[in-house]
Amino acid sequence: MEVCTIGGYEEVGKNMTAVKVGDEVVIFDAGFHLPSVIELQENEVVQQYSEKKLRNVGAIPNDLVLDKLGWTDKVKAIVIGHAHLDHIGAIPYISHRYPKATIMATPFTMAVIDSILEDEKLKIHNTKKIIQDNTIHQITKDIKAEFIHVTHSTIQCVFIALHTKDGIFFYGLDFKFDNYPTMGLPPNYKRMKELSKKGIKALVVDALYSGTEKKPGGEAIAKHLLEEAFSKARGNDKALFITTFSSHIERINNIVNFAKKTNREIIFLGRSLNKYVNSAIKVGQCPFKNKVKLIKYRKQINSFLGKIEKQRGKYIVVCTGHQAEKGSILDRIIKGETPFRFKQGDNLIFSSSVIPVQPNQMLRDKLDKKLRSMGVKLQTDVHVHGHGSREDLRDIIELLKPQHVIPAHGSLEQETPFIDLASEFGYKFGETSHLSSNGKVLKF
Repeated sequence: MEVCTIGGYEEVGKNMTAVKVGDEVVIFDAGFHLPSVIELQENEVVQQYSEKKLRNVGAIPNDLVLDKLGWTDKVKAIVIGHAHLDHIGAIPYISHRYPKATIMATPFTMAVIDSILEDEKLKIHNTKKIIQDNTIHQITKDIKAEFIHVTHSTIQCVFIALHTKDGIFFYGLDFKFDNYPTMGLPPNYKRMKELSKKGIKALVVDALYSGTEKKPGGEAIAKHLLEEAFSKARGNDKALFITTFSSHIERINNIVNFAKKTNREIIFLGRSLNKYVNSAIKVGQCPFKNKVKLIKYRKQINSFLGKIEKQRGKYIVVCTGHQAEKGSILDRIIKGETPFRFKQGDNLIFSSSVIPVQPNQMLRDKLDKKLRSMGVKLQTDVHVHGHGSREDLRDIIELLKPQHVIPAHGSLEQETPFIDLASEFGYKFGETSHLSSNGKVLKF
């Protein structure tokens, strides 16, 4: 078994891993490096991305390494863990390099991929196969992929176990163990224990918070934080805005449930919100679909923001912009590009954290200062993040008992604490625990 750690082993995002057994290769994920995409948007007006432009700025994984290894023509499948852009964003731009590869994903994840293709006016010619969680699928005569339900900050998220003649490769990006989710089922611990008895050769695991001892709260905690945030919002005649991750359908459902109690009309503004919510509707995973008004196009958004400006107390607005992304609703309001202006005493809830990379942190800091200078009442970090801490990582090692462990989804600094944690279980650095880098090949 050979594992090429293509992307996501030196940075947050750009996740992509390839596994070769015999003469067959399977790719796991193909994501954006979001800070590079943000930089591209900041530096030039981008009508449409191209593979070349994205490669030039380092926004997609450098999968050209597979050409040098002679693996490209051997790729049989591209299997996807979940619907976040740092795991699926590159698919429209690189899948043409693997024409024989079937793209496999859960219904929601596939619906999001289809939505991106439609938005960007792109086509891919690969076979697409929608899979359900907790199912096994034959890829070739000698390789099967098993999709195991797990909890994260988007719905229909799966771990992937690759069953091969050389043993099981287990792909553990991304996750946190939430035993009491407010939507969907808890993780499938039973199957993980069963797989540990079969023997797992190698585990690639989400180590973004491997340096954090405190366990992240479950979504039930975020629900309580939201309830408190809504109770602190003041002024029946003041605007009430809330922003969160567009892909976090479970969080949005909880927001809607509390928003209903305000007796305000609930309005969703922004392209990415529409993309993810419509994908959830398409696959029957949107319990709030009849309780909200979705507005996508710029003219319609501006028109509605004009109404909100005049009747501030009538609406609650769920919108894009929690990372201060260029072109998001909050960004455009702050820049004076809409008929709506924030005023003294208006309310804005950030049900999100800042993605821990410098461009995002700088942009959000700037946004927060501008909002506060306008007299907006900000509530920030009304959120629990979706990545396991050291305690979750101990749990996954104890559950799976892999022979080898490889941290991923972070910089060297963010992944190194995992090596120390693994030593608690007897893993030896360089022998059974491995710090990898982008483009490196590990042989087991």
